[in-house]
Amino acid sequence: MAELPLKGLRVIELARILAGPWAGQTLADLGAEVIKVESRMGDDTRTWGPPFVKTGDETNAAYYHSCNRGKQSVSLDFKDDADLQKLKDLIATSDILIENFKVGGLDKYGLDYNTLHNDCPSLIYCSITGFGQTGPYAKRAGYDFLMQGMSGLMSITGEPEGQPQKVGVAVTDIFTGLYAVIAVQAALRSRDTTGIGQHIDLSLLDVATATTANQAMNYLTTGISPNRKGNNHPNIVPYCAVSTKDGHIILAVGNDNQFENFSKIFDADWYQKDKFSTNPARLKNRDELLNLIEKNTRNFSSLTLLSECEKFGVPAGPINTLEEVFNDPQILHRGMKIDLHGVPSVKNPITFSDMEMSYDKPSPNLGDSNKKFLK
Repeated sequence: MAELPLKGLRVIELARILAGPWAGQTLADLGAEVIKVESRMGDDTRTWGPPFVKTGDETNAAYYHSCNRGKQSVSLDFKDDADLQKLKDLIATSDILIENFKVGGLDKYGLDYNTLHNDCPSLIYCSITGFGQTGPYAKRAGYDFLMQGMSGLMSITGEPEGQPQKVGVAVTDIFTGLYAVIAVQAALRSRDTTGIGQHIDLSLLDVATATTANQAMNYLTTGISPNRKGNNHPNIVPYCAVSTKDGHIILAVGNDNQFENFSKIFDADWYQKDKFSTNPARLKNRDELLNLIEKNTRNFSSLTLLSECEKFGVPAGPINTLEEVFNDPQILHRGMKIDLHGVPSVKNPITFSDMEMSYDKPSPNLGDSNKKFLK
């Protein structure tokens, strides 16, 4: 097996909650040495439970363990001159720094980009904030829930007559963490050529706006804001949840050939009718078609309908609980649940042909590496 691509790189994580730690965890999975720098009280998420997980003499929330595996922890006080100098000495030996303080929050400690760039010009410095380093909202605090609302994500999520809905996990934080990793790797490639690091300015609001993706383009090309359609796709029909005898399943009919095959499950001639034969026609007559589909799918159990869809080559799937997810034969085969010295975790979804991801330790206890790094 080849060495992991980020082996030999040192990351200082001055970040808490989710976006920054998610980036740090991903870099650790890829082989980087990630040192999580915490206050004496530790990352807020250590107490975000129950549920809690006990490791050694310490108990921390499952939330904390979701985004901090593979790291080492040091705890210190920025207001203590000796501690601050130890941190600066540690940064001087590092390649990457990730921080999610409010804009300007690190200036008074001499930990801002400009100061550190002068001392360590090769350092890649990644700032994660709610609204970015510039602009009228730059000084505001920002959280995932706010960004899902402000970016328009909530305006297109939920039932048409119901409340706007957020996604069930903090997707903006997670996407921001992933964009941070992409940006860091691009900055590393640039540094290979120039020897100079970059200041990466990542905004949760920018990321949330970018991830509106095709819905943003629907607006930008028409000038009309998309509205909520529940589980229906704005541009494809039928691409939705449908009722069965005992629950619901998801249909993801992506083209006309699949729609023809889907019609044949019910011995229906829908695909031969002009008002349903093409996707634009089905989109125009969405309500009529979905009513016909529902009348038929309600005659099948979920398992039977899924089996029929598979037989006819129609993309479809169940709506699983997390218990069902982690007992699903595909998830089991892919090894998505891992054990880190007694702590359960979810495997990084990246699989290389000739490299194994780094899963050598669970999330660290507070200050477990003080003696190693704060000499």
